[in-house]
Amino acid sequence: MATTTSSGTNSLKDWSAAQYLKFEDERTLPARDLLSRVPLASPKRIVDLGCGPANSTAVIQSRYPDAQLVGIDSSPDMIRKAKTTLPHLDFSVQDLTSYTPESAVDLFYSNAVFQWLKREERFEIVKRLMATQPSGGVFALQVPDNLAEPSHVLMRQTASSGPWAAKLASVGRDTFQTPQEIYDQLIPLSSQVNIFHTSYYHSLENHEAIIEWVKGTGLRPFVDPLQPEEKEEFLKAYLAALQKAYPTCADGRVLLRYPRLFVVAVKK
Repeated sequence: MATTTSSGTNSLKDWSAAQYLKFEDERTLPARDLLSRVPLASPKRIVDLGCGPANSTAVIQSRYPDAQLVGIDSSPDMIRKAKTTLPHLDFSVQDLTSYTPESAVDLFYSNAVFQWLKREERFEIVKRLMATQPSGGVFALQVPDNLAEPSHVLMRQTASSGPWAAKLASVGRDTFQTPQEIYDQLIPLSSQVNIFHTSYYHSLENHEAIIEWVKGTGLRPFVDPLQPEEKEEFLKAYLAALQKAYPTCADGRVLLRYPRLFVVAVKK
């Protein structure tokens, strides 16, 4: 899940595997859905790009137990956790922008990574890696498509409206390419490009749980630059905004809508 120099467009030093795994089941569900659309019976070599703490890698191994499977991630903490979780596999700290596979890869798989890269880099990297694949090889990726969701709109509004506004003025991630832009980029290399979109509705304990969710990923670039007192005030203001935007369900829980975009390209 971590990609380039820490988180892609930001200068974060590392990601927290423990924070990320607070919602392991929910975060792994789209990983399973992505893999279910991969049209390969028995790939020999698979690379999990941005493997995170190996929750996605475990899903891949379960489907393809005989494949040579490796995982890369830019986060040392994620790789430490991955090595503990699946000690028999090869995991390494790598920067996706410069990564080159040592041998041909039948399946490149990426669960929630490419959104962190700069817009102009994303599909240049995909095309560069696809060019190394054999005919029939697959590149499968999934990214959150949630910048227009209240959780992220309010994150940006909170950042721009408080005393920390100048400090956070350049924080955020680039918008993702549209399905047609993706298709047009990949079809020259591909025999088919399949794109689909799913919205998950995660039942969370309360509004504070939304913050705990985004603390593991999208909120980090906003709160990491802040001093402890600023961070506390930011989270207080953000929580108040979330409480207005997300109604409480009949059982007291809160539904977090989480759209995701999936792409599966088959090499010509």
